Amino acid sequence: MTGGAGYIGSHVVKELKRHGYEPIVYDNLQAGHREAVTNGSLVLADLADAEILKETLRSLSVDSVMHFAADSLVGESVQNPKKYFNNNVRNSLQLLEILTEFKIRKFIFSSSAAVYGEPETIPIPEEHPCSPTNPYGETKWIFEKTLEAFHALGKVDYISLRYFNAAGADPDGDLGEDHAAETHLIPLVLRAALDNTSVRIFGTDYDTPDGTCIRDYIHVTDLAEAHILALEGLISGKSSGVYNLGNGNGYSVKAVLKAAENVTGRKIKSHEVTRRPGDPARLVASSDKIQRELGWIPKYPALTTIIQTAWEWHKKHPNGYKKQSA
Repeated sequence: MTGGAGYIGSHVVKELKRHGYEPIVYDNLQAGHREAVTNGSLVLADLADAEILKETLRSLSVDSVMHFAADSLVGESVQNPKKYFNNNVRNSLQLLEILTEFKIRKFIFSSSAAVYGEPETIPIPEEHPCSPTNPYGETKWIFEKTLEAFHALGKVDYISLRYFNAAGADPDGDLGEDHAAETHLIPLVLRAALDNTSVRIFGTDYDTPDGTCIRDYIHVTDLAEAHILALEGLISGKSSGVYNLGNGNGYSVKAVLKAAENVTGRKIKSHEVTRRPGDPARLVASSDKIQRELGWIPKYPALTTIIQTAWEWHKKHPNGYKKQSA
């Protein structure tokens, strides 16, 4: 599993272990945390290093790959597209070529709702046209097309999972969200609640009921469970393809702030700033396809539940994983 020490990857590793798999994490810890790899073995290496990757595959028994290693900050992708095309496209293509060389066919790809761009319909189905509005989304879309082309040649069987907004924390309290440069709304709001600081609202002039962006939040453990179903689907012979992962409900930035105040019992300060480049007004998923074809049923769909699990983790780890390992 590439990027398995990161926020989403570490939760998937835990679910893999719980389902009887033996996950191997391949991560350079640029954005991940060694302390988050508690349910699998860690190979500390960079995805760009083809020789180490090949040696890892030679020495270990690998029959499928989940690919999480990617740069994923929308704003940064606008400012530094070269970084994103190098890592998210070039390194991913190299990975796929090496897996083909080793005849490893089963591949689960961590994609994104960013492939859609500004939606024409809400909720967004998988058949919706893809027109990304930022380089991050472009890189995910390009690699999805790469997988499709390799599959057409009989070289890979894949499922691409288009995440909407992953949020929350492991209900057991073992794992949570800890980014060096945090950009996700819920952890930023909870950090403001803990520290009595102010959270920024990027744009209040969108074409939405309260003027702020609307997003579909999915609990990270529900998202992790979908990866298990995707893997088992490929193992059982299901067709390659793409699936959305969301709850089908959209919440505005202001609605998330209000829900977080209710969960934490604290007044959370905020201030308005200009829009971020590349942010669509609304992103809400239709996840009917994965529910119908793979039997995925979210266990933690309520926004308050998502925020509550994140709040419990952040209260116990006010300095993130540094506090846990101290």
